Amino acid sequence: MAQQPITPNEGSATELKRTLGPVMLWGLGVGYVISGMYFGWNLGLPVGGTLGLAIATFFIIIMYVTFTFSYTELACAIPKAGGVFDYATRAMGKDIGFVAGMAQIIEFVFAPPAIAAAIGAYFHIFLPQFSVTSIAVVAYFIFTGLNMYGVKAAATFELIITAFAVFELVLFSGVTLPHFHWTNLTQNAFPNGWEGVWAATPFAVWFFLGLEGVANVAEETVNPQKNVLKGFGSALLTLIILCALVFISSVGVGGWEKIVYTTPGADASDSPLPLALGQITGNSGWLYHLLITIGLMGLVASFHGLILAASRATYEFGKTGCIPVVFGKIHPKFKTPVNALLLNMAIGIIALFTGKTGDIITIACFGAIVLYIFAMIAVLVLRKKEPQMPRPFKVPLYPWFPVLALIIAVISLIAMTSLNIKLAVIFFAILALAYIWFHFIVKRKTDVQSTTVNR
Repeated sequence: MAQQPITPNEGSATELKRTLGPVMLWGLGVGYVISGMYFGWNLGLPVGGTLGLAIATFFIIIMYVTFTFSYTELACAIPKAGGVFDYATRAMGKDIGFVAGMAQIIEFVFAPPAIAAAIGAYFHIFLPQFSVTSIAVVAYFIFTGLNMYGVKAAATFELIITAFAVFELVLFSGVTLPHFHWTNLTQNAFPNGWEGVWAATPFAVWFFLGLEGVANVAEETVNPQKNVLKGFGSALLTLIILCALVFISSVGVGGWEKIVYTTPGADASDSPLPLALGQITGNSGWLYHLLITIGLMGLVASFHGLILAASRATYEFGKTGCIPVVFGKIHPKFKTPVNALLLNMAIGIIALFTGKTGDIITIACFGAIVLYIFAMIAVLVLRKKEPQMPRPFKVPLYPWFPVLALIIAVISLIAMTSLNIKLAVIFFAILALAYIWFHFIVKRKTDVQSTTVNR
């Protein structure tokens, strides 16, 4: 007899409220990702150079375009908060669904502490009496609290802060592009050849990491069959334009070395925009401080948005019994997954105290790539397994889009694994231990309960 899928608990205690429209989804989609434009991506320049990182980013953009359209098909057909967890479960069963959902949770739970550390570093400049970690912890409490209050309030805040962050990137490009020189793009552009392209791949992924979080609020979206596509598509277009602007304008001012190293021989900096601006305005001008202050909003937008997306993924795990059901409950007044938000905050703060920001980012990228692989397989399997399933939106050029996204994702996973063996072992060990617990404890318990009910 075929196994039945784990069914969610019924009732108002597990129902999310539909309040989001396409503009809010755009704000969430861009907000989830935009911090990747502000820090981290330039760390791919020492290994790949301008050309190496550009080539890696080109292929990653192709992956995200094909992935986004394919993922939108799933999100519109199955508008559930669990995202890939729900899609993979329906396509390939509970076991694969759990692994895919676990990869998603790792991405969404591990990315925020890395961003929180960057927020702490920004505020530490103005408040040196407080440590970076203490500021980051305070940020966790503030934005977790805002997400507890209500999804509409959280999404409205995200829209406003994202609009400021986008404006800052456009303003940054307007200040730097008049100082652009083509020769700066060609200096030491390919230092490690094609091996550098391979090594730069994770940093190209960081440009767009988190966009798929739009699907996790489909259950809270008004008319998700139409609005999810509008939110996904407009967010992706915005991010591609911003990526190109930031990359070209930053490197074009003085070459890639100037936005990686504060001084020759120094450790690599993860703040490329201030380093680029400093070459034009100096480090004390009003324009420099204005842009840096506004730039903090990009970090806040991604931090706040990913807290929201992570809570929905954890909430769905709790609602379906993959983790204690208390984490699948909705607050009776605020209609938000308060318990899931608190759990994710606790895990994030623990990760924050390790002080391994770069490692945390890489583990989050592993989660994202594995998510993409399972999602594209789910698209292909469901087309064959359930051809008559209502699909308000169908990915164009099927099967080429999901197949191309799948191929690039697999290559990216191989690249990341080969260059980060230790972190790959940690990531896959987390997946393996979680799956063993699920398979031998959670699933066995639900199967026993199902047998008892059937009798």
